[in-house]
Amino acid sequence: MASQTTCGACRDGQPPLPIRMAFQPIVDVAERRLFAHEALVRGEDGASAAQVLEAITPERLYAFDQACRVAAIESAAALDLPGRLSINFLPNAVYEPENCIRRTLATARRVGWPLERIVFEVAERERVAAPEHLLDILGSYRSKGFLTAIDDFGAGFAGLNLLADFQPDFVKLDMGLVRGLDGSRSRRAIVAHVARLCAELDVQVIGEGVETADESQALRDLGIVLQQGYLFARPALGAAPVPRFP
Repeated sequence: MASQTTCGACRDGQPPLPIRMAFQPIVDVAERRLFAHEALVRGEDGASAAQVLEAITPERLYAFDQACRVAAIESAAALDLPGRLSINFLPNAVYEPENCIRRTLATARRVGWPLERIVFEVAERERVAAPEHLLDILGSYRSKGFLTAIDDFGAGFAGLNLLADFQPDFVKLDMGLVRGLDGSRSRRAIVAHVARLCAELDVQVIGEGVETADESQALRDLGIVLQQGYLFARPALGAAPVPRFP
């Protein structure tokens, strides 16, 4: 159980450092339309997410995670972004799902952003201290009406075990599987099996890190029409980039 000091910092604390949000579209290549925007944290000076995270000490992780959620929703509402809003969250920064979601709910109500248009992404690369805690978080978020996603699928610690215990709305293929997909027999085989598995579980697959038209077509040939990457648009700081379709 977190202390009252920690709870207060999580709920009411100021961001550990100034942050801004960049947005990158997720598109439906079959219908040639925008599907969602992913919110990506940046420093006030445009510093990358990795640089921002390096400056976050463990005791400020709660406040940082909360600040990112609020900034993402407020910025998306101010820009009147169409489609869904995908927000990355840090499972190790959530000490108790019901309490830690309160500020997110209050922010969404204040700016009029529908909960069903929010997707919470958990990065598979992050080692979760207690897997059952992550399941509690995801289940709690779903019960509130949020959508859920496993990010970087195929590159981290959770993998198929997490998918066996919890079926999110989306699985985002790690860009390492997408890179060069069109010319790699092994990658095509792996992605094809993941796509079939997710279809059986009623989970939609998103291919991320798409940089070439050939990679995009290879994904589409495997039935993966939701895609994200530089081919369509780079992240834009404080703006909604218009996606390009090859």
